[in-house]
Amino acid sequence: MIVSVSLTCAYLVALFVMLFIHAGKKQIQAVETGVTRKINPKLGCLGVLGFAGFWTYPVDGTVFPFAFFLFFGFFGFYYEGKMSGTFMDERFRENIVRAKLKAYRITFGVMLAALIILCQGKLFGNLEYTLIAAIIILSLALGLGIFLSEYLLYRYDHDDQAEEGGE
Repeated sequence: MIVSVSLTCAYLVALFVMLFIHAGKKQIQAVETGVTRKINPKLGCLGVLGFAGFWTYPVDGTVFPFAFFLFFGFFGFYYEGKMSGTFMDERFRENIVRAKLKAYRITFGVMLAALIILCQGKLFGNLEYTLIAAIIILSLALGLGIFLSEYLLYRYDHDDQAEEGGE
């Protein structure tokens, strides 16, 4: 039993290492070729994994699974998939920077406002509820940042293309 569990864990670690190596190679290839990586927009359905946090708290009272709300950011794969195979010219790279900057500003603002409000005291007279609210809001804010950067890049790129077509 111990051997099978340890071999399964080793296999999972090897899969994750291979996944990160492959993703790194694709990222380097995208930089060298000047074309965005190819992703299927259906990967955006992985954002549904964000609902995994609801299942465990009523059962055993652990608060860690609320961090799964971070997976809502995977809905951004839909927009990244819509943009796959796009040539990265100077305008596109400026849109990347502009989209990430705006997404980071919004994410930081949400996190700062939430922490200021939550640090005022106990939520409903219970410190555990305050911890749960902090985990949920921080996870949702980080997921929003991941999603929003891809969505804004998609909007900026398509708005620029509409303006060029209208001129």
